Amino acid sequence: MSATPIPRSLALTLYGDLDVSLIDMLPQGRQQVRTRWIRPDQRGPAYKFIREQIRAGRQAFVVCPFIEESETLQTRAALREHTRLAEEIFPDLKVGLLHGRMTLAEKIQAMETFREGHLDILVSTPVIEVGVDVPNATVILIESADRFGLSELHQFRGRVGRGSYPSYCILQSDDPSNDAKERLSVLEREHNGFRVSEEDLRLRGPGELFGTRQSGLPDFKIAGPSDMDLLVQAREDASSLLEHDPYLQEALHQPLLLAVAEISKRIEVANSVS
Repeated sequence: MSATPIPRSLALTLYGDLDVSLIDMLPQGRQQVRTRWIRPDQRGPAYKFIREQIRAGRQAFVVCPFIEESETLQTRAALREHTRLAEEIFPDLKVGLLHGRMTLAEKIQAMETFREGHLDILVSTPVIEVGVDVPNATVILIESADRFGLSELHQFRGRVGRGSYPSYCILQSDDPSNDAKERLSVLEREHNGFRVSEEDLRLRGPGELFGTRQSGLPDFKIAGPSDMDLLVQAREDASSLLEHDPYLQEALHQPLLLAVAEISKRIEVANSVS
């Protein structure tokens, strides 16, 4: 599964299926990352800004969604983008490459070379999503940002702002739809991961709670993830009912018992198919 389970997990907490522990503050010394999404005609100024950051002694990430270009998808890929940046845009700078097909030793070497300051720019696929700490990196340019989920973009953004320098996230999208523009604008105004996840849940949906579909709104008959007050009340009522009659043995609760049995049967069928 991809980063999609982040809104999915949030949905499960709303329905009372998970216990929750909250860390509601940034680690000590962490910077808030200024974020902006840009049009294709603003790519030149973005490259100029990256160069200015590097001249100031900082480093930059460039993230691409794929390793190689696709015949069906019009998007930038890491291999070609690395060559283009190294030869055409930043020929005077040191540009490295990191992607999922490299061996573990090659990945470690690329990351350590960047971390030690021997590279100015690291072009990477989403393998840098977590576990990467380079305090000197202050700007991350995310290509084809509309192809990523909001929560995943928020995680990418967390690769910078880890030192004492002001840091920046640039979201680039060649031809964003209106929905994509709305999603990317969330990152511009929201820096709290909880709020980003809530917006991700609202815009993309949690997918199937008892199936394999990872996006879209589930088929609820009365309420959905946006009906927060109603969901909280339903969760409290369900907890109270189960405390009083945990096995649903009372006559009044027999229809509910039958509904639970039907859901359990659906889960068993879905698991057997998968």
